[in-house]
Amino acid sequence: GIILCCLASDSKVMTCAAVWRMPKELESGSHESPDDSSSNTQTLELLCHLDNTAHGNMACVMWEPMGDGKKIISLADNNILLWDLQESSAKAMLSSSAALEGKGQLKFTSGRWSPHHNCTQIATANDTTVRGWDIRSMRQIYCIENAHGQLVRDLDFNPNKQYYLASCGDDCKVKFWDTRNVTEPVKTLEEHSHWVWNVRYNHSHDQLILTGSSDSRVILSNMVSISSEPFGHMVDDDELSDQEDQHQEEKVKEPLQDSVIATYEEHEDSVYAVEWSSADPWLFASLSYDGRLVINRVPRALKYHILL
Repeated sequence: GIILCCLASDSKVMTCAAVWRMPKELESGSHESPDDSSSNTQTLELLCHLDNTAHGNMACVMWEPMGDGKKIISLADNNILLWDLQESSAKAMLSSSAALEGKGQLKFTSGRWSPHHNCTQIATANDTTVRGWDIRSMRQIYCIENAHGQLVRDLDFNPNKQYYLASCGDDCKVKFWDTRNVTEPVKTLEEHSHWVWNVRYNHSHDQLILTGSSDSRVILSNMVSISSEPFGHMVDDDELSDQEDQHQEEKVKEPLQDSVIATYEEHEDSVYAVEWSSADPWLFASLSYDGRLVINRVPRALKYHILL
């Protein structure tokens, strides 16, 4: 029932971050449903602001992926800030920080907190560069210079493979990296014709990749070759006859091919947000500048192919 967001400040022309509480009747798991016929607008309760007056505009805020929901990372201009939420989320204390140093006016554009390595690593994007950080020491642990030909818009970690990271940007490309060797991407997708705003791994089936772009399209890809199950479903040997066994062995030796599963064109303007449902692995939403929220499902044939 607690929400974290970036917002425009009332007093200054800058973006800040705040923590809010949802009304009790709207919280997940509540059996009370608000009356649809009622015109009363439900309002969020402001718990606290993240004080960034000394650090600049907030570009991104992130909850710790695992844990008790008391740690927050925010990116403000060229600063990484680690916050601790106090009891009842009424106050946020800055516990550590790091600054990105170099020539020019360096600014972070996006970031992602890794669910691996005991949640001690984050990845950030600034201009065309992707960097990895250890938040225990607030030091850089890897750097992918010129990860994209133009601005990097978004990042996401593979939920099942701890060293795999996806990035997307204004060069119309989606790239997949192994952070142990960042000289070349493991794979590159070039299906969009304009800026790629978002890339998201499916939380349960890491071969399913969702991307949204300024070409007004949402693309669902099956990147099975770099997933945690690159050879598809493995059948138990005891269940096979000799002939089936031989046929299965031949089949298993060949990895399944990566492919675009579906292209969704319900939007009339740039798609700037895509997200998988946290409750249903086959459900996803996209949001566009046309003011439209569209909810779609993974095609049934692909769902059963993955499950069976």
